[in-house]
Amino acid sequence: MERIEYTPKAVCARKIDIEVEDGKILSVRFSGGCAGNTQGVSKLLVGMSVDEAIERLSGIRCGFKSTSCPDQFANALIEYKNKKSV
Repeated sequence: MERIEYTPKAVCARKIDIEVEDGKILSVRFSGGCAGNTQGVSKLLVGMSVDEAIERLSGIRCGFKSTSCPDQFANALIEYKNKKSV
């Protein structure tokens, strides 16, 4: 199991903690952000593949912001994948 700790940018959430094993998301915890939304997103992501989560969440915006908590989650996974392939 691998643990990812990510500091999102330009959103209300202050930190995202992710656990991944064999390309699947085991757990997600947002610190800060809109509690109901981040808890809901976290529950939906458990069991999903890293690649599917990136595909589904990349580019989601929050209001007039250029990003969102789900988009930042996708960025965390992209960063994780890039580090693994180096």
